[in-house]
Amino acid sequence: MIAALLGRWRRRSKRTPALEALPCIPVVAQRVLTLSGPEEFREKLLALIAAARERILISTLYLQDDDAGREVLAALYAAKATWPALQIAIFVDWHRAQRGLIGKARSAGNAALYAEIAGRLGPGVPIYGVPVQKRELMGVMHLKGFVIDDTVLYSGASINDIYLHRHQRYRLDRYHLIDSRQVADSLAGLMIEVLRPDPAVCVLDVALRPKTSSLHRAIGNLRRTLAHSSYLIAAAPVSAPVFAPIGGGQVGITPLLGLGTRGNALNAVVLQLIERAERRLVIFTPYFNLPRSVRRAIDEKIRQRCQVSIVVGDKTANDYYIPVDEPFSTIGALPYLYEANLRRFCKTHQEAVEQGRLDLYLWRHEKHSFHVKGLLVDDDYALLTGSNINPRAWRLDLENGLLIHDPQRCLREQHEAELERILAHAQRLDHHRALDSVDSYPPPVQRLLKRLARTRTDHLVNQLL
Repeated sequence: MIAALLGRWRRRSKRTPALEALPCIPVVAQRVLTLSGPEEFREKLLALIAAARERILISTLYLQDDDAGREVLAALYAAKATWPALQIAIFVDWHRAQRGLIGKARSAGNAALYAEIAGRLGPGVPIYGVPVQKRELMGVMHLKGFVIDDTVLYSGASINDIYLHRHQRYRLDRYHLIDSRQVADSLAGLMIEVLRPDPAVCVLDVALRPKTSSLHRAIGNLRRTLAHSSYLIAAAPVSAPVFAPIGGGQVGITPLLGLGTRGNALNAVVLQLIERAERRLVIFTPYFNLPRSVRRAIDEKIRQRCQVSIVVGDKTANDYYIPVDEPFSTIGALPYLYEANLRRFCKTHQEAVEQGRLDLYLWRHEKHSFHVKGLLVDDDYALLTGSNINPRAWRLDLENGLLIHDPQRCLREQHEAELERILAHAQRLDHHRALDSVDSYPPPVQRLLKRLARTRTDHLVNQLL
C-alpha cells in the first residue's frame, strides 16, 4: 500500500532546491501540536499505541532495557494481541543495541531483552538493527520518528527512563505531534520500503544473530543506498510538485534525510535556514561542536546584525557528565571539551555578546540533562530534527528532520511558548570568563585536554563527536 501511494524511490539530487522551492506536504496548522515535555510525550506515545489500528512504526537510536523500554514493549505486545493485523516494526541502531552502556560493565546490550521477550511472548513486534557503518564509532542510525496510523510523533528522544521521565530525572528534548496521513506515509515509506528489506538490516529479537563482520559488504551497500535516498516528497521535481501549495490556515512540512557529506539534503537545509535568517535565528544543540560551515554561516549572520540565539546544555547537563565525587572515566571529559569550544566561540564574538546581538544560553536544571536540537528562523521556518548539528551528525550518522514552513505564522505562539519553556532553566552567558577555565577542571580532564591540544588532535576528536 505504501509503495502504491509513494511510488518508486528516487535518487537524491546533488543540489537541494532553495527553501521556497522545496516540495512540501500541506497540513492544517491545528493538526500540528507542540507537547509540553517528556511526561506528556510518554503519555501520548502510550495512548497512541493503545489506540493504533493499522500500523506502529518506530525509528529511534535505541530502546533501552529499563522500566520505560519494557513499558513501551509491553504496550506494543498488548496492541498486537488486541489487533492481530496491526503492522508493527521498530528500527534501532544495530551496534548500539548489542553493547552495554559506555563506562559500564560489558553486556549483551538491549538485544538480550528483545530476544527474551520475543521468546516468551512470541512474534509480532519485530525489532530491526540498522548498521549504518561497520563500526559504531564511524556512524550510527540516528533516524527519529514514531508513525502510528495517520499520526507522526516526532522527537529527538530515544526510549529509556530518562528520556520518558520514568523516574526522578529527565532529559529534555523537543516533542511534536503531527496528524497527517501524507507525512506519516513519507516517514513510513523509508522504514518499510528501504530499511526493512535491505540485507544488512537484521532482526535483533532472536538469540542467534549474524556477526557484524559477516555483514560488511551489505553494510557498505546499505550506506550507499541511504546516501542516495530521500523521503519521496523531498525528491519530487519542483516543476511538477505532487502536492498543492500551502493554503489558508496551513503549514508546509518537508521530511528530510541526510547521510554523508555529498548531496546531504538535511545539512543543506540547515545552512539555507541560517543564511536566510533576517531578524532572528535560534539554534538548539546539546553539544557545542558546530561544523565549520555552520560556524561560518553563523559568523556571517552576526556580522549582518541578525539576532542570533544559541541554546546549549551546561556541561553538568550533558549526558556524559560525571560528578567530581564519582570515579572518572575518559568519556567524562566530553562535556569539558564542549565547554572549551563554547568558551572560544564566545571569546571570538565577545563584542556581539556585549551588544546583545548574540545570545548564548546555558541550560541547567538540577540533575536533569539537555538534548534539544533544531532551529527557529524568523517566524516562518522551524526545523525539527534529531541531528546534533555537529561534525559527527554532519558527516557520519544517518539523520532526518521535518522542515516546517509557516508563511502565515500559524504556529508562532507554539514556537514562542516552547522557547519560553526551554529558556526557563537557561542563563544567558554575558562573558567568556563566566565559563570555568581549563585550570579549574578536575585533574584527569586537565591532563587529557592539554595532551590533545599539545598533540593537535583536539580537532580530530571534535570531528568524531
